[in-house]
Amino acid sequence: MRTVRQARADDIADVAGFTEGTWPDREADDYIPDVFEEWVATDGPGQHTAVVEVVDGAAARAVAVCQAKLLADDEGWLQGIRVDPDHRGAGHGAALVEYLLGWLAESGARVARNLVFDWNPAGMGQSRAVGFEVSAGCRFLRLAAAERGVDVEVSNDPGRAWHCWSHSDARTALSGLALADEASWAFTELTRERVAAASPLVLLGDGRQARATAVRLGTRDPDHREGRVADYAAAAWEPGDGATLLDAVRADAARAGADEARVCAPATPRHVASAGGARASFDQGGLLFRTGL
Repeated sequence: MRTVRQARADDIADVAGFTEGTWPDREADDYIPDVFEEWVATDGPGQHTAVVEVVDGAAARAVAVCQAKLLADDEGWLQGIRVDPDHRGAGHGAALVEYLLGWLAESGARVARNLVFDWNPAGMGQSRAVGFEVSAGCRFLRLAAAERGVDVEVSNDPGRAWHCWSHSDARTALSGLALADEASWAFTELTRERVAAASPLVLLGDGRQARATAVRLGTRDPDHREGRVADYAAAAWEPGDGATLLDAVRADAARAGADEARVCAPATPRHVASAGGARASFDQGGLLFRTGL
């Protein structure tokens, strides 16, 4: 018998048990046991953590987990879906996703998305199996913060930043998406209002035309690293301007008190090659999936 329900704090032992060794071919540990109790404690109108419970012998126990977040008035996000290896193939993942998509729809979301890293083909297959479609590919670039001079004019004008982003091939490649304001691995649409509330950089060319932009959200403690990270929700640049923009990002991150910058960029050959030429470090990349509600 299967029951899908909201997660409780006393599910931690079950969840920690079946997420140990989630990726046996990778050195990285699963983050779910570290965040599960916080997830449960902070559930509310904008967030819902759920588990699948089955009767195993004489006892009931959790065998799958996932969390849904409402990131904007009509945009939902799913993250951290895991199924006990001993219970895979029984439809628990699909039941869990259906439950959480229902919760998102009742909460006002009209679209739900998730991110699957490119080293996780099983996760991609699972997303497709439960009705999600690929909408974009992204790469995360890491840059050491450093004072750098650039030989072009740099502006912080949100209007110019929005114009540059909204007319860029980066926006098209990312389906208009950028890092969410308060969730370091989630994506929402980058709107004019979000750009205005952030700290954008704009490189100006001849006639003060915007040629490149990067939108800084803020700084935070990094994931399993020391120092501070400045997150840039999105970046767009014309051919030939990538190195200059990333130098401006390095300097901007240093002025913001960060030790490094993390920049979300589209996973197109042009952008990846340009970032590599600028000696950016490539962090994880992946595919963004979506489904309508």
